[in-house]
Amino acid sequence: MHISTYVYFGLLTLAMLLLDVWQTRNGNITIKKAAIWSLFWVALALLFFVSLYELWNVFEPDSTYSAHDAATAFLTGYLLEKSLSVDNLFVFALIFGRFAVPHELRPRVLLWGVIGALILRAVMIAIGAELLHTFHWVLYLFAFFLIWTGYQLSKPEKEEEEEVSSFPERLVRKLFRVTDNYQGTKLFTRDNLGFMVTPLLVVVAVIAMTDVMFALDSIPAIFAVTQEPFLVLTANVFALLGLRSLYFVLEGMIDKFVYLRPALAFIMTFIGVKMLLIDTEWAIPTMVSLSVLLTTMTVAVIASIIKEKNAAKKQQA
Repeated sequence: MHISTYVYFGLLTLAMLLLDVWQTRNGNITIKKAAIWSLFWVALALLFFVSLYELWNVFEPDSTYSAHDAATAFLTGYLLEKSLSVDNLFVFALIFGRFAVPHELRPRVLLWGVIGALILRAVMIAIGAELLHTFHWVLYLFAFFLIWTGYQLSKPEKEEEEEVSSFPERLVRKLFRVTDNYQGTKLFTRDNLGFMVTPLLVVVAVIAMTDVMFALDSIPAIFAVTQEPFLVLTANVFALLGLRSLYFVLEGMIDKFVYLRPALAFIMTFIGVKMLLIDTEWAIPTMVSLSVLLTTMTVAVIASIIKEKNAAKKQQA
């Protein structure tokens, strides 16, 4: 591991984050603008994918991966994290509705969420990589956890509103006085009785707790694709950086992806099985994982579109 590689990539991540902040600075994000920036972030990830073929020996000269293996692992990990992030958007939409977050404040809340997720996942990747290096059997715990997660996703959806909001909301309200209304982008304020927090801080706390829940699923999943920490980190960063723009593209269509949950259930189970088979003669190649991932998400999206069209025709009939 070359520390300088992580330092340079950290600086690149900071620059990309500042760019994302700049392009949403007025809080007014149209679907067209969000779609353009979503494509930009995807293009940036694909550019990094291509660069791995040319610069892998510069990034990680001591790695046992070939440039082709590294690039394939990154792309598979990126698409996996991107797929899981779409499921995250359902919960974000639920949180925004639950707390009646004004539309112009949502980019700021998502920004705090992305920053929190980047920090949290960097820490979890470092811990996970060290655990796998020192205690290889942890790999199998990750595998069973992913299979269990896939099983949970395959069950009928429960009412998630209280699950995602109650604990952090209760904690903040227990520790602080909370204003009745939002006060722009302020997290803290004062009145004649002293220090207070705004509902925006409650929402940020809920988003932070949600990030913890998401990371517990996504980090073990990507370690099944690759155990190279640099690739795990970069795949997560590029998937998270486009999350804000993607939310505003899908905001009005989120409830139409009816087959996303079953698709993710299958993917998580498949990734869990892949992890169990890593050290056996039946190990699943990364290219096969990439094909399964792409096929599953494509089928889920097409099936969702067809079902939505059929439902619309029945309403018109």
